[in-house]
Parts: sequence; C-alpha cells; structure tokens
Amino acid sequence: MPDTPHLTLVLGHAASGKSAWAEAQVQAQDGRPTYVATATLWDDEMRAKAQTHAARRGADWDLIDGPEDLARTCRGLTGPVLVDCATMWLMGLMMEDRDWEAPTEAWIHAMAGSDATFHVVSNDVGGGVTPDNALARRFQRAQGMLNQRLAAAADAVFLVTAGLPQRLK
Repeated sequence: MPDTPHLTLVLGHAASGKSAWAEAQVQAQDGRPTYVATATLWDDEMRAKAQTHAARRGADWDLIDGPEDLARTCRGLTGPVLVDCATMWLMGLMMEDRDWEAPTEAWIHAMAGSDATFHVVSNDVGGGVTPDNALARRFQRAQGMLNQRLAAAADAVFLVTAGLPQRLK
C-alpha cells in the first residue's frame, strides 16, 4: 500500500470502537501485523478487556506485551504495527510517578526513524467534566498534551465515535 501513512493516530473515547477500527486498518496492510500492548493488567476487568482484544485479533498478529520503553520497542520494528494504547502507557508511567515527556519525545523520534508503519490508539479524555482530584486532573492534562504531540507528528489523525472514523488530518 504505497499511500499508507507512516504514523496514524486513532483517537476516541472509551468504548468508541477505536481499537477495532485501528486493528482493521493495520490488518489491511501488507505484512504480518505486530500488536504492541501497553496496558498494565491491574485487575480482573483489565485482564478481561485484554483477552477480548486478543480474541478479536486472533493468531495472525505478533504480540509485544507491556513494553515500558516504547522508543526501544518501536525502533526495531518493521511492517504494520498497532500500539494500543498511548493512554494505558501514560497511565502506567504516571501511576509510578515517572516522567512521560522525555519518553514521549524518544518514542515519537523512534517511530519516525523506523521502517514500520504505525497506528497508535489513544483516548480523548478532555471531552468530559473536569476531574475532582489532582491526580486525575494532572492525567487529563498530560493525556491532552500527549495526544497533541502525537497528532503533530502523525501523517493522519482519525477520531472514532460509535465505530465510525472521521479524518481530522
């Protein structure tokens, strides 16, 4: 697919269909797809969600599970890649009170220099109410800033609502 963007950002709210849509886009590309799963499975609900995603993908994907260093992981990849999702990666860093800005810049730089084509899924968390606690407000601001940085670097940006993609860039 010669017109395939090198980096596509796929935004949406929770349960918007963004992951399923991004999976279909990646599977439509030539080559065996790689799924980079970023979530820390803190509880049974998260484990069940990860199992649902894995069952939907099937065995046709290579899986890289839980990398903290997305720059190192993405630097060596080739072919079509889905990173699902930037939100879970950010949450993991913030829950450990780690810097996310320098790793974000390194990750974006690594994707830009890679031979792979990337689809990065991320939640749009700014459309709701202002959270009632400092950690949640800090996370909401950081997620918005992360999405803006990814969108600026991306060749294409889509917002998925109710399973329907709308191209923003």
